[in-house]
Amino acid sequence: MNVSRPRVVLAVVVAGMLLLVLVIVSPMMMTSIPSFIGNGGEPPDCTDGTQVQEASDSAASDIPAEYLELYKKHGEKSGVQWNILAAVGKRETDHGRSDLPGVKSGTNYAGAAGPMQFLISTWGGKARIPMSSTFNGYASDGDGDGVGDVYNPADAILGAAKMLKHNGAPENVRRALFVYNRAWWYVDQVEEIARKYARSGEVEVPPEADDSCDEPLVEAAPSDVVRKILAFALDQRGKPYLWGGTGPDAFDCSGIVYAAYRAAGLSIPRTTFGQWPFGVKIERGSEQPGDLVFFNAGPGTSPNNPGHVGMVVSKGKMVEARCRLCGPIKVTGYEGRDSIVGFTRPLQNPAVLDQLEKQKKASL
Repeated sequence: MNVSRPRVVLAVVVAGMLLLVLVIVSPMMMTSIPSFIGNGGEPPDCTDGTQVQEASDSAASDIPAEYLELYKKHGEKSGVQWNILAAVGKRETDHGRSDLPGVKSGTNYAGAAGPMQFLISTWGGKARIPMSSTFNGYASDGDGDGVGDVYNPADAILGAAKMLKHNGAPENVRRALFVYNRAWWYVDQVEEIARKYARSGEVEVPPEADDSCDEPLVEAAPSDVVRKILAFALDQRGKPYLWGGTGPDAFDCSGIVYAAYRAAGLSIPRTTFGQWPFGVKIERGSEQPGDLVFFNAGPGTSPNNPGHVGMVVSKGKMVEARCRLCGPIKVTGYEGRDSIVGFTRPLQNPAVLDQLEKQKKASL
């Protein structure tokens, strides 16, 4: 069969280009395969910090430079999305530019004051509070002058960040906004403004609050039992802390562990003090999903009697319910905490092994 010279040259060129593309793309394809696929693989790290949102052109043109800097500064410091803070400031007072009563002095008809419209009672009882005094509220010193001034943008924006953080942001930002003004239409309006202020057009949430990472974490678990335990625990994120709580609406640190194991048909002790001696002790570094990590924290605790517990979901990460002021149940990191007492594996306790054996026989 005769083939013309131009066709031969063209075929060689095309083949060379295909080979070059294959050489370039192959490493990318290899590295893009999820690391949790296959035996012994590690689950993906779905719990890195929230990405910093870039300001849109709309934000840059609408928000005064001083305010934009404060929203970003106190948003980063508190972990609350800066564009949510900015959207609250826009919705409440147009970033302090409104001339309505209560914005620059006094209060409005509802008793709110300042650029972020705090109720004076919520701020701390009066508009200007020495930070050295004792008070109950969100009064904050955002500019370091020693006074929490509800009319000072630096102070008010920091106070708003603290309030949103306390009530669920950044993980459950809608609930936090609802507490801020007790109306779902308000929440919708603030989120719409926040999306316009972000170049991405989104209100970013931490990966641990995004359940798109749940399936890889659960599927990477070492057994079906651990998958059930993790699935339940991860599904409780965003719910509030409640001392003594075992669900379904709120939990304390040991309560969520107890409930997660119960969801898998297993009975373990209810309290941290009971869970610590119950599980088989394991070396740090050998922990795996479903294991427990204990801390020397809380009243009446000691290195031999830890008072706080979290459940490992992947290396370095745990799901925990941690005190009322620390926000809702979430996935956090345990590496670097100097109060770690140790790790245990409840699934190796003889009583749990007996329960697992009974489950196995019942399924036959």
